[in-house]
Amino acid sequence: MSHPQVMGILNLTPDSFFDGGKFTEENTILERVRQLVTDGAKIIDIGGASSRPGATLVTESEEEARIIPAIELITKHFPELILSVDTWRSTIAEKAIRKGAHLINDISAGQFDNNMFETVARLNVPYIMMHLQGDVTSMHQKFEYSNLIHEVIQYFQEKIVVLRKMGVKDIIIDPGFGFSKNISDNFLLLKNVSALQILEVPILVGVSRKSMINKTLNISSADALNGTSVLNSFALMNGANLLRVHDVKEARECVQLFQALMESK
Repeated sequence: MSHPQVMGILNLTPDSFFDGGKFTEENTILERVRQLVTDGAKIIDIGGASSRPGATLVTESEEEARIIPAIELITKHFPELILSVDTWRSTIAEKAIRKGAHLINDISAGQFDNNMFETVARLNVPYIMMHLQGDVTSMHQKFEYSNLIHEVIQYFQEKIVVLRKMGVKDIIIDPGFGFSKNISDNFLLLKNVSALQILEVPILVGVSRKSMINKTLNISSADALNGTSVLNSFALMNGANLLRVHDVKEARECVQLFQALMESK
């Protein structure tokens, strides 16, 4: 994380908001991964349960059936890749790590599964935790904040203290754009994302083709690549260390231009 990195998204779900159903067979999974690698991804985030608004809750067995075979397939063909497993279930996280994944990306920061922190500590792997409020069914509702930035920082600070005491060394935080926040909240959070640097851990920003772009510009997610690049560039300028994206090539270009700008004399 000494330089900004790009994480490519691999959704194995039939109902993800942008690319649901596209990557459910071995050949399409490998084709997608090959494209992500060609475009410059060093990290791929594999998800087997959609967290979009209105998504049907996937059973543990369904999520496992999607994620584990994909990890085995990808590690066989792309052994150099760093694989992240996008799950809030500790059992899925552990099985994924045992099969070759390298880090855990938990949208609930341990809130949906009380065993997640212990599992991360025992496995001794990097842990991405995201900010949200509510539970699996209410996490997309609008919550009221008296001071959004302060509350997000406090949320992470309390969890970081617990994780450090348990021996977790590598922690990445995700502000959770689109989760339990309205559009105004999302832009306020992005505008002040540099404030999260006080926590002294890497910051992941995931705004790729999300509704904060689509609803503001009155466009579909299919037309939101330009808006995504604009917000990714702003995030980099304000301290983002990791961009989680559907479109790796364009995000890598954002990083390259940002680095050229920072290195100019």
